[in-house]
Amino acid sequence: MTDFQPVIDTALRSSAPAELTPGKVYAFHTPTGVHQVDLTGPPSAPIRKTGTTTVRDAASFHAYFEKHADDDTEVYADSDRLTVTAVLDAHQAEAPRFGDHVLRLALRETEAWKQWAARDGNLVDQEQFAEFIEDHLPELLEPSAADMLEIAQSFQAASKVDFQSANRLASGQRQFQYVETSTAKAGQKGQLSVPETFTIGLVPFEGSEGYRLTARLRYRIGQNGLLLGFKLERPGDVRQKAFADVVTAIGEHIDQPVMNGTPA
Repeated sequence: MTDFQPVIDTALRSSAPAELTPGKVYAFHTPTGVHQVDLTGPPSAPIRKTGTTTVRDAASFHAYFEKHADDDTEVYADSDRLTVTAVLDAHQAEAPRFGDHVLRLALRETEAWKQWAARDGNLVDQEQFAEFIEDHLPELLEPSAADMLEIAQSFQAASKVDFQSANRLASGQRQFQYVETSTAKAGQKGQLSVPETFTIGLVPFEGSEGYRLTARLRYRIGQNGLLLGFKLERPGDVRQKAFADVVTAIGEHIDQPVMNGTPA
């Protein structure tokens, strides 16, 4: 029997191209099999949901979660990474699923929190300390922002003095003793009182609640004059509490348990 396939294949390869009409499906026989061209329109919808969506606050997490989650969705909270992750197509009890449709809340610290944390425990000259206080008046609760502004301005005015000692007063303030060094007032003595502790209000994460922190005054009198700073009381605990409160808020709006950890 004569094998006509080589002749057919040669004829197919040498045939002139034909213009195709949009809106139709064409099938062609080729040496490697049947090739289909679909000109009916854009590709059809994907057969399943995939991808990772990242949000920055609990409200956005809720909105996406309610739209895509089901009864088998799994939710994990990781306090080290400050993330809450929902595997929206997690494995079912009796059937595996792909597990690649993911919602992740990745919290970001606010600028105010980062700036206070960056200065925590650091001593600077009185001018820098005063400028920091002036720049952060909205976060100062006790003493009031007006009182702290007055203190900051007092430090700026006392730029040409020699600080000699500091005493703790019964009122809970720290009183600094100084001697004027400017030509007009050289030798004159003075005092400057500063609260030993002050309370600030900070929002740790974008979209989270605000929390109160206590800052304790730190100082050193040396060859470089008076250096000032503050030490925040247990800021790590406040940060962890803020994250825990976000996780609690998420858990109150969903039926699935929030597990401690990260998905596989």
